[in-house]
Amino acid sequence: MNALNATAVRRVPFVSLDRQYRAVRDELHAALDRVGESGMYIMGDELRRFEEAAAAYCGTRYALGVADGSDAIFLALKALGVGPGDEVITAPNSFIATAWTVVAAGAKPVFVDVTEDFNIDPALIEAAITPRTKAIIPVHLTGRVAQMDRIAAIAKKHGLHIVEDAAQAIGARLGAKRSGALGDLGCFSLHPLKNLGLYGDGGLITTDNESLYASLLKLRNHGLRNRDECEIWGFNSRLDSLQAAFASVKLARLDAWNSRCREIAGMYRAGLKHLVQTPEDRPEEESVYHNFVIITPRRDELMQHMLSLGVESRVHYPIPIHLQQAAKDLGYREGDFQVTERLAKQMISLPIYPELEAGEIAQVIASIVDFFKS
Repeated sequence: MNALNATAVRRVPFVSLDRQYRAVRDELHAALDRVGESGMYIMGDELRRFEEAAAAYCGTRYALGVADGSDAIFLALKALGVGPGDEVITAPNSFIATAWTVVAAGAKPVFVDVTEDFNIDPALIEAAITPRTKAIIPVHLTGRVAQMDRIAAIAKKHGLHIVEDAAQAIGARLGAKRSGALGDLGCFSLHPLKNLGLYGDGGLITTDNESLYASLLKLRNHGLRNRDECEIWGFNSRLDSLQAAFASVKLARLDAWNSRCREIAGMYRAGLKHLVQTPEDRPEEESVYHNFVIITPRRDELMQHMLSLGVESRVHYPIPIHLQQAAKDLGYREGDFQVTERLAKQMISLPIYPELEAGEIAQVIASIVDFFKS
């Protein structure tokens, strides 16, 4: 029995949202009291203040809160006029919401394989463009921005819209710009597990386009021009005042939290890059490491070994979208996207969140080192 197995080991949870809550508890309670005493629980000043702060943070003219990250993509597509007969290019290795929102808008998702960084491969996009293509949804997976300079050039050449799926990447940079400011529209999830996570569902859309912003204001609020006049058929997708107030509290700390995740990522990289494939930062980018994903052909064995030593891990996502039952009618089959399918069988997400302690980080690294020594 090795040294790690010989003694009782501490559990390292993959996620521990309670730790962050305790760190901001007093501010959250103050926000709750402020909203409760205001009597304004839907729309209102709390939402406006958060939207203004979020737009300034992302470097866009406008931001608006919506019910969740899926609605953010769906409403963005509706604002762009995407509908029946249209096609939208995206990656097959995302969460299912990236694709079902396209289908819900009435369009067809068209998949393009990814590179080793998990993001859509710009070299393959043009071959997927048809006369029906209306938009591209690059997914900034794991908190790393896709190669937006190349994607933007392709979109401009072919007259296509870009909707950033930045659900995992709030605060991430490419050059001088942050995610959400690199396309026509940026879409964020504020789900509790995200870097800017709330206490329930929430979403955010960013844009510099005044016309799209005006359209989205109506689309998220029943299509209303004002309380009594309905201008278009819309939807009910509003970020409530309480979640907006909580979001303002957390937004003020987001850069510090993201910086801590990058610090943890550096520790993982230094301790593991000689054993497994680890993500490498490029000079022009700043990832926020929503996930720190390692690659090894011995994935399942390693995960079991880590768990036996108290370390939890996850796979994001084991079944690519094109192989899901829901996508059967799209006509894809196994082997169509070889990089996506290989990565899905070899990737492991390690625990990474700002409150992770030094001893826990060391334990994660040690559990992987121990596996390869064994």
